[in-house]
Amino acid sequence: MTQYKLVVDCTTGKQEYIALTPAEIAERDQQAAAAAEEQAKREAQEQATAAAKQSAGVKLSSLGLTEQEIKALGF
Repeated sequence: MTQYKLVVDCTTGKQEYIALTPAEIAERDQQAAAAAEEQAKREAQEQATAAAKQSAGVKLSSLGLTEQEIKALGF
C-alpha cells in the first residue's frame, strides 16, 4: 500500500498528494515506535505514582489519620 503526504502551497491554496519515499516511511515508522515507547514510559510512571500514593494513604491510615486528613494531605 502506497503512503502519501499532503503538500499545501499556502499562497495559492493548491493541495497535492505525493507518495512517500522509502526513507520517509522508515522515518515515520521510527517516530511512531519512539512515540509508543514514550507513551508506555509515561503510563508506567503514572501507575507507579498512583501505587505510591495508595501505599502512602494506607500507611497514614495505619498511623491513625482519618480519611479526611489523608485527603487533605493529597493522598
